Amino acid sequence: MFAQQLANGLVLGCTYALFALGFTLMFGVLKVLNLTYGFYCTAGALVALAVAGIPGATLWLALPAGALAAGGLAVVVDTLLLMPLRRVRAPELSALMVTVGAVLLLTSLLSMGLGTEIRRFPPGMLGTGTGGAVVLGPVRLAWSQVLIIATTGLLVGALLALLHGSRLGLAIRAVAGNEDAARLMGVSVARTMALVSFLSGVMGGAAGVLLGLNFNAIQPYMGESMMLHGFAVVIVGGLGNIRGALLAGVLLGVTEVMVAGYVDSALKDGVAFALMMLVLWLRPAGLGGRVVAPRV
Repeated sequence: MFAQQLANGLVLGCTYALFALGFTLMFGVLKVLNLTYGFYCTAGALVALAVAGIPGATLWLALPAGALAAGGLAVVVDTLLLMPLRRVRAPELSALMVTVGAVLLLTSLLSMGLGTEIRRFPPGMLGTGTGGAVVLGPVRLAWSQVLIIATTGLLVGALLALLHGSRLGLAIRAVAGNEDAARLMGVSVARTMALVSFLSGVMGGAAGVLLGLNFNAIQPYMGESMMLHGFAVVIVGGLGNIRGALLAGVLLGVTEVMVAGYVDSALKDGVAFALMMLVLWLRPAGLGGRVVAPRV
């Protein structure tokens, strides 16, 4: 029982970690709390669900489609809403208020157009219905759960390789460290920020697809709950710290599942904020050790 709960917590923690990873990357480079990020999670899941409804489509097509669509949406939102504010060097609060209004508008329009009912992947999709399972001793993992762990590992590894093993990653880290100095060194700051918005949107969209797959429940407001968890993970891990966000995401997922399984499921939603308060009391800089990290 304990091993199974631990495995379930790891799966949930992977979705939290992947979601928080994009949020952390966005904050670390763009220096703004973009509250539309939760909507990318919803958008990615809904696009994947639409693709999954096409005859002959598989999850291997639906998942990247949802992630890439969310990445494209993130670039559009950044270009239309945040780039003009960066151009006039508006205070950070301006960007925060603009994204608050944007996410309320986008979510309302989505609810008006699609309704608020829960939607589910077709029974034939991997990991839903009778998709089979992997059994490792006392632990039973559905194929969907295996996919969640594998996808998270792949995306995290690819992002770290990009950041620390390529010229694009060097440009991203330069902009995160000092935007003006990066511009003087020939880095296209606008292009780099657009790339960061795209990568962050891909992470958020992929997390939305995996979350919808894990619970087989997708609805327009799912991004709001993930956004609250994402805030907690980013604060616990350390603002702007990628490795801290990964650790905090897995920790939160495991803790939630353990509390729901051994204490009371009604307390599950309060775990994130209890963990956040505990970390802020004991280690205000977060597990990553920084309040605001100059690099990613």
